[in-house]
Amino acid sequence: MKKLPIFAIIFILLILTPVALNQYYNYQLQAPSTDNTLQRFVIKPGQPVTQIARNLKKAGLIKNALVFRLLVAQMGIGKNIQAGDFRLAPNMSARDLAGELTHGAIDIWITFPEGLRVEEMAEIIEASLKIPENDKYAFDKKEFIKIASEGYMFPDTYLIAKDATAQDITTRLRTTFDEKVDPKTFEKSVENNLSRENLVTLASIIEREAKTNEERPIIAGILINRLNAGIALQVDATVQYAKGYDSAKNSWWPSVSTPDYQSVDSLYNTYLYPGLPPSPIANPGIESIRSAAEPTDTVYMYYLHDADGKIHYAQTIEEHNRNIREFL
Repeated sequence: MKKLPIFAIIFILLILTPVALNQYYNYQLQAPSTDNTLQRFVIKPGQPVTQIARNLKKAGLIKNALVFRLLVAQMGIGKNIQAGDFRLAPNMSARDLAGELTHGAIDIWITFPEGLRVEEMAEIIEASLKIPENDKYAFDKKEFIKIASEGYMFPDTYLIAKDATAQDITTRLRTTFDEKVDPKTFEKSVENNLSRENLVTLASIIEREAKTNEERPIIAGILINRLNAGIALQVDATVQYAKGYDSAKNSWWPSVSTPDYQSVDSLYNTYLYPGLPPSPIANPGIESIRSAAEPTDTVYMYYLHDADGKIHYAQTIEEHNRNIREFL
């Protein structure tokens, strides 16, 4: 008879505990307040749900970070949460808020790697913004290509509004270039008789040619040496730019063959025409711009990369030809 109360207690606990936990769980999913003031909430690309939950709790948008993570798992939406810029209010329930994070981004993160030409950037923008859930799409790819200034569309990661126009984005990227590149950088280039435009053009070539940051100032020094000596730069990347889109390989940077050095008749072909090309061939990052402004003082006149991407320098054409035979 004495065991009956124990069994009764265990039975009651087995019944009441899940009920209590469920009530607690649902309570934690309720809106943290009645405040309907919208606030900006940003999710960065690749940010895990654990960090998102902590940030939501810190912003006062949810009651409990752990419960929110459990909710996301229950809803099966972890992989559907968007990176972007949201407008959320504390009077939203955790369930409504979670759903909003899967489709309600006002801005979208777009990353532009270094060394792209404007046509490639236009393709990235179109692919990022022209999505089914964006009913505000206003980007014109052709207009962007027309008005974007090659070399000055600074490569970085941006939050771009879903309704951004080509003009909006070109202005944003150009403004970022002016913010990121120290004016003193252009002052240093005067020592090498480079105008602002020539500096950016040289930087764009370095961006396409260098494999590592260590190589950039050395390649810059070699190209400056060739310019000063009146020797054609003979850079494959400029021929690639001149050749344009290769539909067979679906690439804006087609392979270059020896016959192309003579057959591609363009001012951008630095095998045919000495000096720098008329304008930048890509959009360089900050390291390439700095390298163009502060090149290494080197005795080398030539360089090449082998099949493994390792660079080999040479002072004379004889040494360079030997490198060609040995490493290519």
